[in-house]
Amino acid sequence: MAIEIGSRLGHYKVLAQLGAGGMGEVYIAQDTRLGRKIALKVLSEDVTKNKERVSRFQQEARAASALNHPNIITIHEVGEEESLHFIATELIEGPTLRQRLQQSKMSVAEVLDVGIQVSSALAAAHAHGIMHRDIKPENIMLRPDGYVKVLDFGLAKLTEQLPDNQTQVLDSGSAAAAEADKVTKRLVTTDPGTVMGTVSYMSPEQARGVKMDSRTDIFSLGIVIYEMMAGRTPFEGLTISDVIMEILGREPAPLPRYAPEVPPELERIVTKALAKDREERYQTVKDLAIDLKRLKRRFDVESELSRSSQQDFADKLYVSSSSGAQKTVPVSPDDLARSTDAVIPPARTTSSAEYLITELKRHKKGAAATFAVVIVLVVGLTFFVGGKKPISSVAVLPFDHVDTDADAEYLSDGITESIINSLSRLPNLKVMSFSSVRAYRNQQKTPSAIGRELDVGAVLTGRIVHRGDSVAISIEMVDARDNSHIWGKQFNPKFADINLMQEEIAKDIADSLRLTLSGADRARLEAEELYARGRNLLNKRTTEGLKSAIDYFQQAIEREPNFARAYAGLADCYNMLVVYSALPPKEAFPKAKIAAEKALSIEPTLAEAHTSLAFVKFRWDRDWAGAGEEFERAITLSPGYAPAHQWYANYLAAKGRMEEAVAEAKRTQEADPLSLLTNSHPGFILFMARRYDEAIEQSKKKLELDPDFFVARRYLGMSYLQKGETDKAIAEYREALMRSNGSTLMKAELAHALAVSGDSGEAQKLLDELAGTAKQKYVSPYLFALIYTGMGKEDEAFNWLDKAFEDRADFLVYFKVDPRLENLRNDSRYTSLLQRLGLPQ
Repeated sequence: MAIEIGSRLGHYKVLAQLGAGGMGEVYIAQDTRLGRKIALKVLSEDVTKNKERVSRFQQEARAASALNHPNIITIHEVGEEESLHFIATELIEGPTLRQRLQQSKMSVAEVLDVGIQVSSALAAAHAHGIMHRDIKPENIMLRPDGYVKVLDFGLAKLTEQLPDNQTQVLDSGSAAAAEADKVTKRLVTTDPGTVMGTVSYMSPEQARGVKMDSRTDIFSLGIVIYEMMAGRTPFEGLTISDVIMEILGREPAPLPRYAPEVPPELERIVTKALAKDREERYQTVKDLAIDLKRLKRRFDVESELSRSSQQDFADKLYVSSSSGAQKTVPVSPDDLARSTDAVIPPARTTSSAEYLITELKRHKKGAAATFAVVIVLVVGLTFFVGGKKPISSVAVLPFDHVDTDADAEYLSDGITESIINSLSRLPNLKVMSFSSVRAYRNQQKTPSAIGRELDVGAVLTGRIVHRGDSVAISIEMVDARDNSHIWGKQFNPKFADINLMQEEIAKDIADSLRLTLSGADRARLEAEELYARGRNLLNKRTTEGLKSAIDYFQQAIEREPNFARAYAGLADCYNMLVVYSALPPKEAFPKAKIAAEKALSIEPTLAEAHTSLAFVKFRWDRDWAGAGEEFERAITLSPGYAPAHQWYANYLAAKGRMEEAVAEAKRTQEADPLSLLTNSHPGFILFMARRYDEAIEQSKKKLELDPDFFVARRYLGMSYLQKGETDKAIAEYREALMRSNGSTLMKAELAHALAVSGDSGEAQKLLDELAGTAKQKYVSPYLFALIYTGMGKEDEAFNWLDKAFEDRADFLVYFKVDPRLENLRNDSRYTSLLQRLGLPQ
């Protein structure tokens, strides 16, 4: 039954009807709460009258709503209002793939682009255990900005409607025909809610009604790709039985019959996707996506070459002489059209461009090979820049440092490795590993001698001077062939921002070496720079910094949609927003988990993502065994990833394994000597281990690097307080509160310190302020328990600890070992809470 335009369904105001189908009507609606337009699918009474089907629909739709992927339509809400079941989704502008197919024939480039994006969406869904079951052009939309959106994940079981209820008994006595007839009868007599997939796009196992897996979606996508190229589906017939017999018993016609321009590799891909035996099909949609992407890269290169017309080269040719001056060498179109087979002699410079042109004129064997000659010419001229072979390899030597401090070598090695890692992401540039260059520390050899030994074209050297909370770094890149200067620069970053420098260096070196960067390469470098900025802000741990970091990671993902590390960065931001009492666990931890799982769906062996997921298991799921396995997996995959050691140390400390935790904290520091956070982290673990003097020494030393780093001041205040030096503790907490821009966590811990010191008046004032704040935004119940513990009010403390347990408050995982709760340990309620947390006493 149609809904009246202008009426409301919940908080959605219906604006216009978009269409109707077997499942119900689709409307454009206004979300009155968020002020945005959405698509509202209202399910028909026929679809929802069966309670079992409605329950299955709700379960699958909610599962689909958890999918967070740029190629999957976003489900905002699955709801019911006045017996009407509806789904609120993002409103997508643009045609469906079906509408696009009806307009004109699609190019190979368009087909590959759609195929890649749909396979990416399916890979994300399959990683969450969700099959689509109904991939077809009607469920694929093409946005004007080039994004492809896949619709109706998880809804196929509910919405499937057969084209008609007519069955034709086949005269053929073949086994395939008999089976097709049997399948058809089953399909048209079975509850439509159990039918999965539109008939023309069904896989053989789907048509037979046997158990399916993700390879069913691969078969259906193969049909869609075939249809995009051929303009028709591979399995067609006048009746359902005809189509099913085609699917079960006949191979599709070769693609070139309908699309002579189809690349042979694409034909192979489609044939493999359409294998009737699913064991012979692509086993994962990710494998299919890899083949499509590889073909697209090759196709793009070939297309770019074919667009380079003779006239493009004939109009003018800029070359550089050995002196560096540019000149224009004219070439007529006729010369190029008649010339082929030019042989470019070895070791000639660009000043000999006239020789190449002469050769082009002299060899006249027809236009057929002209294109190859021009390519050789262009490659030759690109290859010999300024009379020299361009540099395609570089070695970054360990930076010299002026300081004699033992930490200075850690600093210099950290900067060197960071630059090596950033340069390694540049295309067409070979970069020597740190292990290869480590031996050249402090050696009195010229860059050319080192370059010859390492067989590289350029050598990068640097010098570091540490001055308070800033660092002076001078860098020079030298041509290893003749010791000539290529590039140099001076950097003066704050110690806290030193990691941002490496991406700037990578861009400068790419420019100085004139590396050829495609649009995709530049987008990747931009994404890396945004990622570095996000990580830098994440490590500052302020609420504002964490929220800004989320923006940077999202921008990085916009430029590089499959940027797995950026998704891991998002997960870490949401995790930390809970730690610093800026978001409630029930809001932030699920988002962190989704982002971490998204990263793993893209890159299953990414240590960053395993670490992020381990943190969620540790602090939200309280899955102690699962968290430990994920941390260990991350460290195995990337022993140098500092946050894995950092949070694993926290995990070990929470379980009371203090010696292991302290050792792991030391590894954290060694893994990333440039990070204030990882350098300060041992102070927290030493505090939990009750080694307060060592914790104080560690924290004070790191504050010399950056007095603004409030996290180190927090650890310092915690240890001073446990030693009984309350004045020092309160002073550090006040500084931390100011330098963290009024962090809720810092205010609560200051209130605790004041209460312990006996200043109950100011402690109560801060407690009242936090209670007022809690009415507006999240404040962890654990913090209230901490303050009441400092006041000696144990009953109130345990009441808040019970709330913290129900709330899954983050810091409660340290309940067993937090020294600040010492006076609660003889209470039976303490033992009971330990048991509920799954922690042995």
